[in-house]
Amino acid sequence: MEESPTKTIDSPETIPDESDGLSVKRWLTAYVTYLLVLVITATVMLGGLGVSWRGFFDDPRGVTTAAGPVLKLLIFAIYISLACTFFPIPTGWLVAILATRQANLSDSLIITTLLVASVGAFASTVANLHDFHLFTLVLRHRRVARLRETKFYDRAAQWFSRRPFALLVIFNILPIPIDVIRMLAATYRYPLRPFAAANFIGRWIRYAVIAAVTFVMGDNGWLIAAALLGVAVILAGVKIAGRFFGRRSGEVQV
Repeated sequence: MEESPTKTIDSPETIPDESDGLSVKRWLTAYVTYLLVLVITATVMLGGLGVSWRGFFDDPRGVTTAAGPVLKLLIFAIYISLACTFFPIPTGWLVAILATRQANLSDSLIITTLLVASVGAFASTVANLHDFHLFTLVLRHRRVARLRETKFYDRAAQWFSRRPFALLVIFNILPIPIDVIRMLAATYRYPLRPFAAANFIGRWIRYAVIAAVTFVMGDNGWLIAAALLGVAVILAGVKIAGRFFGRRSGEVQV
């Protein structure tokens, strides 16, 4: 009696989920639940003002002027929690608006800065963790995962491995549109806890600078803060690129 041939798959299209140690389904469930809680709470509070979400979008400035600090921070948290690489919406402008004296979060510079920076950093960390899990999901496709086999990735991974936490903090302080270091952290399979901590610290510093300068200088403070952070981006970019490509050229010479 002949044995039936067995079908073998030499190169499956996807990599097993457990290979990277992350449960993307569990994260997506937690992320959606978190957003629903914020949205439902904000909806109830808007209802207390006699306003729906449609009314809010029709007149956001008028509604936020009438809203209390808690509702303003809730809407702020919802927006920032959505801002990631896969949904690239700007965040700096909202940080600045919330930090103005007109927003009336507080009459104190210190309290306003603490509130805006802390809520913004937490929400931004959630968004960046969402990025991390989505990047991981993409990397489970074997063709994308081959990126790890390139020489460029090997150099980048060696560079990242020297000071991963510090690099994540620095890149979260700087207002860079596409955060390649976050992609590299996911590709490198950097642990989630230090990743989250580095994101929180970096974003807290960035938002604190924007909030403090805007509170003191008024609406023009946002432009000053953006200019300062822009200069920081250029200086950091030159230094980081010099180290990376300098080391690369040095390796080639040897």
